[in-house]
Amino acid sequence: MADRPTKHGLAKEAYDKVQSKYDVVQAYEALEWIKEMIGEQFDTSGDMDNVYNQLKDGRKLCQLMNSIVPNSIPKINNGENSFKLMENIARFVQAAKIYGLTDAETFQTVDLYEKLNLHQVIVCLFALGRKAQKQGLRGLGPKESDKNERSFSAETLKQGNMVISTQYGYNKGATQSGMNFGNTRHM
Repeated sequence: MADRPTKHGLAKEAYDKVQSKYDVVQAYEALEWIKEMIGEQFDTSGDMDNVYNQLKDGRKLCQLMNSIVPNSIPKINNGENSFKLMENIARFVQAAKIYGLTDAETFQTVDLYEKLNLHQVIVCLFALGRKAQKQGLRGLGPKESDKNERSFSAETLKQGNMVISTQYGYNKGATQSGMNFGNTRHM
């Protein structure tokens, strides 16, 4: 983890707000899901330090992605070189995007590697779990909904147009013309 200067003022408030979203129970559920999916025993305590220590090298994340989509990440880096470990995390994020996660559901490499936003890492794992569940695998979190398209006949649409608009509320033709706020500009 890089030595970053202590945050102060607005930056500290923003950082604290991001950190306050972290949920220990969700983190525990995510680590339990990873443990079950990759078949490896490790500490699944949901506290921030444990989640960070278990996932910071990206190996478990890559193994998770490979258990969902075989050979989606063909090379998983080992060792202690921080660039190689960050590459593991980046490969996981890229594979998750290919699998169907959006940018809002994924995280940036530094969010995990430098412990900046572990909440977003957990959000990503839950989104991945929902997608996996939709594919018939054991998932994580609530089931993702299916598309429910509806088509109405011309007769039904015509009946909808017959609703009297005053049922929605009516303001007797009032407009904002003539309205002004504050003092006018004097030249």
